[in-house]
Amino acid sequence: MVSVSDEKPVPGQIAKVLKGREAGSYCVIVNILNDRFVEVADGDKRKFDKAKKKNINHLDLEPYVSNEVYESIKETGRVTNGKIRFAVAQFMNEKSQ
Repeated sequence: MVSVSDEKPVPGQIAKVLKGREAGSYCVIVNILNDRFVEVADGDKRKFDKAKKKNINHLDLEPYVSNEVYESIKETGRVTNGKIRFAVAQFMNEKSQ
C-alpha cells in the first residue's frame, strides 16, 4: 500500500473535483507538476493523453491510492485509460458500501 498524507498528492490517488466544469466528479492524479499543480484524468471524458492541469486547492484528496495505477506510472510513466476507469469505479464501489 502506498502511504498517503493529506497535503502531498501521490500518482494514482483518487480526488474529487471541487471547482470548475467537472465539479463533483472523481478523477485520478496521473502526474505531479509542482507543489501546487497536478494533472488529473478520469479515463473517460478526460483521457491520460489529455490530462487536465488542476490546482491542488481545487481538489479534495481521498485517502485511497490505486496500486495498479501507481505501479504502472512508476514503471512506465504511463497508464491505460482502462486502468484509470477501473480505479475510479473500484473506489466508488468501496465508498458506496
